[in-house]
Amino acid sequence: MTFDQAFERLIGHEGGYSIDSKDPGNWTGGKVGVGILKGTKYGIAANTYPNLDIKNLTLAQAKQIYKKDWWDKLGADQLHSAIVFQLWDFAINAGKKRAVMELQQAVNIKADGIIGPKTIAAVQNENLNDVLLTLTAERLRFYTSLGTWPTYGKGWTNRVADNLKYAAKDN
Repeated sequence: MTFDQAFERLIGHEGGYSIDSKDPGNWTGGKVGVGILKGTKYGIAANTYPNLDIKNLTLAQAKQIYKKDWWDKLGADQLHSAIVFQLWDFAINAGKKRAVMELQQAVNIKADGIIGPKTIAAVQNENLNDVLLTLTAERLRFYTSLGTWPTYGKGWTNRVADNLKYAAKDN
């Protein structure tokens, strides 16, 4: 899978401009009521990019951000593309460190949130389907632990269900 293909899938999950005041990601401080309520657009959130003009972000700008700041930093050139897509989508939704930690837990190594040689080797030494399924299970377990689960859980679950279909096609 190429980055362009992954981006098309992602945009199917990440819509246009949203300014939900109950969503911590929409605030520059990362918590409801902390900082400025700038919102999210194409999944680019105010808590991660507090100095960005979220409302006027273009799709082309979002694509550049996702490639440089997310795809390239998640080991896209060293991991199977099916894993990269799942990890990338999770990272965009829950944060890079959290997604990497869940991947590390899925392959039974110390979870430090850093993609390095040990993580790459551990992932490469596991069965692809096992990694995909275990990472997805870790993702769901993480979501259900959040206080915002009652509000956003249905959407997260639908997103994960779509991603399981992608995983079945990608491996």
